Amino acid sequence: MAMTRWMSWEGGVDLVAVTAPGLEMPNVIVHVARMVHTPVGSAPAGIVLWQPDPAAAPVVCGFVSSDPAVAAYFGPNIFAGTPFEHAPALDAKIEITSGPDSCSARVEVGGHVFETSLTGLASAEIIQRTPLATAPFVQQGLEAPAAAAVLKVDGREVEIIIPPVGITGGPCAVSAPCGLCAR
Repeated sequence: MAMTRWMSWEGGVDLVAVTAPGLEMPNVIVHVARMVHTPVGSAPAGIVLWQPDPAAAPVVCGFVSSDPAVAAYFGPNIFAGTPFEHAPALDAKIEITSGPDSCSARVEVGGHVFETSLTGLASAEIIQRTPLATAPFVQQGLEAPAAAAVLKVDGREVEIIIPPVGITGGPCAVSAPCGLCAR
C-alpha cells in the first residue's frame, strides 16, 4: 500500500482534555512537537483547540506552526474526512521542554498563550495504531503517558479532566519523543 500523505515528529507534547464532566468531545487540545517533518517542509507544529464554553464556538482552533505551509498541510492531507479537515492554518510560536520524567509545551497563537506541563512520565513504549474514524492514519512511535497534567491559558491554570483514551486511540496526556503518521 503506497503512503503518499505523511508526517513525522520529534519532541511531541500531547494533551487532550475536557473542562467539565460529561462532555462527549474534548474541548481542549494542545498537541504540538518541537519539529514536524512533512513533504512540504519542517517546522515546530501541531494542533490547538480551546473551547472554554462547549456550547460556543472555539476561541482558538487550528493547525499551528511558524511555517504556514506546514500548518496548511495537515487538514487536507492527514486529517481528511474528519471534523479537522478544514481547520485553519494558524501562525504560532511553539516551545518544547522535555526531560526524563516531565515535558512541557508553550504555544503562542491567536492572541493567547497555552502552557502544558506533563509530569510523572512512564517509560516510553513503542506504539502502532491502525486508522480510526477520528484519526484516519496509521500511527507509529514512542509514547510515555503522564501521571499528571496541568494546563494554563494566558497564565491562569484551567481545571481539566483527562479522559482515558483520546481521539487518536491512545493516552490523552503523553510525551511522544518521536513518531510518524501516514495514510
